[in-house]
Amino acid sequence: MKEKIRTLLEDALPLVNLDSDFLFSELDSLGVATILMKLSDEFSIKLDSSDATPLNLKNLDSLAALVENKLAQK
Repeated sequence: MKEKIRTLLEDALPLVNLDSDFLFSELDSLGVATILMKLSDEFSIKLDSSDATPLNLKNLDSLAALVENKLAQK
């Protein structure tokens, strides 16, 4: 899951260090929106602004956990 998310976001956010433990601090509002949109489209899950928290966007592991939780709720 984590590698799939990395591959998906590398093209969309080429200037963002996806290996950062502080991914949220590297993102502007467009970066956050891009992540939510890409993950929503790829995994057919509903993500909105309430999901755009520093905890959910901390690193690739937290993004993977967010996606897995949303998939489990379907």
